Amino acid sequence: MRKLILALASATMLAGAANAATVYPLDRATILVGSPFDFKVEFDTVVKPEDVKVTVNGQDYEAVFGKKAEFVAEEKGAEDKVLGSALLLRGLTIAEAGAYKVEVSAGSEAKSVNWDVYATVAEPKAKNIIFLIADGLSVAHRTGARIMSKGMTEGKANGRLAMDDIPPVAFIGTSSTHSIATDSANTMSAYMTGHKSRVNALGVYADRTPASLDDPRVETIAEALRRTTQKSIGIVSTSEVEDATPAALVSHTRKRADKAEIVGMLLDVKPDVLLGGGSAYFLGKDVPGSKRKDDKDYIAEFKNAGYALAIDKTELAAAAGSNQDKLLGLFHTGNLDVTLDREFLKKGTVEKFPNQPGLVDMTKAALDKLSKNPEGFFLMVEAASIDKMSHPLDWDRALVETIEFDKAIAVAREFADKNPDTLIIVTGDHTHGVGIIGTVDDEKPGDEMRAKVGTYDDAGFPNYEDKDGDGYPDRIDVSRRLFLAANNGPDHYETFRPKLDGPFVPAVQNEAKEYVANEEYKDVPGAVFVQGNIPKDGDTGVHAVDDVVLQAIGPGSEGFRGYMEQSDVYRVLADAFALGVAKD
Repeated sequence: MRKLILALASATMLAGAANAATVYPLDRATILVGSPFDFKVEFDTVVKPEDVKVTVNGQDYEAVFGKKAEFVAEEKGAEDKVLGSALLLRGLTIAEAGAYKVEVSAGSEAKSVNWDVYATVAEPKAKNIIFLIADGLSVAHRTGARIMSKGMTEGKANGRLAMDDIPPVAFIGTSSTHSIATDSANTMSAYMTGHKSRVNALGVYADRTPASLDDPRVETIAEALRRTTQKSIGIVSTSEVEDATPAALVSHTRKRADKAEIVGMLLDVKPDVLLGGGSAYFLGKDVPGSKRKDDKDYIAEFKNAGYALAIDKTELAAAAGSNQDKLLGLFHTGNLDVTLDREFLKKGTVEKFPNQPGLVDMTKAALDKLSKNPEGFFLMVEAASIDKMSHPLDWDRALVETIEFDKAIAVAREFADKNPDTLIIVTGDHTHGVGIIGTVDDEKPGDEMRAKVGTYDDAGFPNYEDKDGDGYPDRIDVSRRLFLAANNGPDHYETFRPKLDGPFVPAVQNEAKEYVANEEYKDVPGAVFVQGNIPKDGDTGVHAVDDVVLQAIGPGSEGFRGYMEQSDVYRVLADAFALGVAKD
């Protein structure tokens, strides 16, 4: 028996050694015909070049790929530690659709991966695509926005959101290549490239080297559009334009924090419309407010490339109506203020940036500009702060952001009604662990806020009002309001009240560098201490692993069905625009 156990253990170790090599793109990758990508093999040991064998469908890889890969004898990591040898072939394209089996071996290491190289239809299904994405959008956000905006009577909503009439057609899996949990970078990158990646990565497979800009690249949709079409490209976001979601259309970096470099990548691709915040990364280091470490003036660079510049709502309206084809709008050094603060409470940085446009203003301006191109366009519209307010568990601000997102959807739908050759997609990049529990009713007796929470039949209905008919509640601090709660987060004090003085800060760091409940809220009457359930190095709620809902309407929407990986969505986008027509 002992000999058998030893033999099995030895066989297991050999099997592990035989699978030590890593190949990018990974197994089960889906690759668009003609789309450039980087091929890389990482060996866990130092091997000799003459010992390396790479075949594709049984043939030597050079005969199939038409190129020879660079051999790296010793690839190094941190502190010059030798990680092993590598093969690297950049800018590879495959012209013929089909199944490709790549087998790699060297010494005791071996690896086999399978790729699905696919072609698209020969003729485009849609002229335009409007891809509307709400960062962190969860079902509770949708439900809460509908109740807060439209109200409810006797169990039926008193009105519908614009998104309510777009068919939900797919559940989307959001997990990354290394974890079931995910972030906005690799999720949006999967949508925009057709390749999954690691948390924090954009447009690359995250390799083992410490440098963030040398990882194996894959083509983004903006690059594919520039390569194969004459269509215009628009990027609209309430975040910094260098943030993960907008950056995913153009970027190639292992580290989403490479925002100064991402500005250069934006300039390389030159989207026709680029609207959002983040001017701090466009300004040379000596300019007040700059976050660059060099003297590059990217505002001047964009102007020299033919862009009209807008820095507030008034200038945006003027620039949108100008004859210039390209439009750059930078309305904040960082992220735009959220709707509740920007439009109603006048909190945050509104005093410093008093005339910021909202998502609706930017969406209208982008459509006005992009629709002038007879070849059509791809427009990405992001409601970034649903996520940015869900992290600190500030649910009122998150719901108001969802209402604004829905108003941008209404603008897109109005455009599509007049231009039926437009595909509209509405989705999120990931979810948050949030649910609507019931209501909080201030009129219930007593001082204990927890006792004022209504569940089941005791919840009743909130009493938000919209007397001015703008779609937003006139007040969020009504006497009976929605009660939302997170299933994850740090230690914090639940106040059961809207945060009218500014976004909620649930946890702060102590002397031990651990995040503890922010005692600023401890003395709010009726506040309850909530025990956190994430590690103490986290200060906010975290993303959930739940599938996101994808809705779609218009030509090409039939491609979205059932359960899909985020990387599968790109295939439908490519097919709608016929970006990968196979050779005859």
